[in-house]
Amino acid sequence: MDASQILERRSLRRKLGRWRIFAFLFLALLLGFAWTVWQEEDGAAPTGRAHIARVSIGGVITDDLELIERLDAIAENDAVKGLIVSLNSPGGTTYGGEVIYKAIRRVAAKKPVVTDIRTLAASAAYMIAIAGDHIVAGETSLTGSIGVIFQYGQIKPLLDKLGVSLEEIKSAPLKAEPSPFHAPPPESLAAIRGTVMDSFDWFATLVSERRKLSREETLKLADGRIFTGRQAKQAKLVDALGGEAEIRDFFEAKKVAVDLPIVEWTARKETSLFGVGAMARQLLGMVGLDWALELKSFGKLSNDKMLLDGLVSVWQFDQK
Repeated sequence: MDASQILERRSLRRKLGRWRIFAFLFLALLLGFAWTVWQEEDGAAPTGRAHIARVSIGGVITDDLELIERLDAIAENDAVKGLIVSLNSPGGTTYGGEVIYKAIRRVAAKKPVVTDIRTLAASAAYMIAIAGDHIVAGETSLTGSIGVIFQYGQIKPLLDKLGVSLEEIKSAPLKAEPSPFHAPPPESLAAIRGTVMDSFDWFATLVSERRKLSREETLKLADGRIFTGRQAKQAKLVDALGGEAEIRDFFEAKKVAVDLPIVEWTARKETSLFGVGAMARQLLGMVGLDWALELKSFGKLSNDKMLLDGLVSVWQFDQK
């Protein structure tokens, strides 16, 4: 073998070595992208194509910062031509309902919003429902329960039986009232009732304004009762009975194309470094391969919590 052949063979080996390294890096990058997209739920931008976004709200409603950020992202995303808010919740904290209501109204300022009441949307969930421009419910859906409640436990009778007492030194009579360790004084009950009624007044005013009801009509409906979808339609608490067909009809009336896909914007769950998964989703959307994301059924973050802070607007029923 002469010198030229040896040099040629060495050159060929170097070229093959570079291609092997390139192929290995490309395969590693491809696998990394695939793994990241599979493992990550990113509600920031499921697709870059025109679509109608859907956000599902279920369980007990609380102050959900991730949901607020997701709704704000929908408001700013030009690919989103409309929003469906699907509700299945007994309610939750009054403040939780308030902040979600306001976030939905920010979306509604830029694009049409339909509220889809599924099995149940009561109390704070109904507060969220009226944020939509149009409310659709099933005939047997449950909704309403307009009101606010404050509850606390009372363990004084048990302590008396055990022979245990709790002494207090307070800076003012209303500090830490009402207390579970003694019967509340009249001024404590009056103060708490004032707080409850102020929140109720805000809620009732919201219902009156959004549903175009008089104050008298609203107060007749805001006695805490729940309504079926048919009753709610008759009472003007919802706009239509039905499902996706009625939702599509509303969007069509608002000049939103009827053939647009409905895309679920799920809760964000970061599992990769530096937002690689979000970038992967963006790239898949740009090349029209975002359909691949539907191959995996992503889990949803639960809003349920064992404890609720603050005033509560939630439908409760006797489980005895």
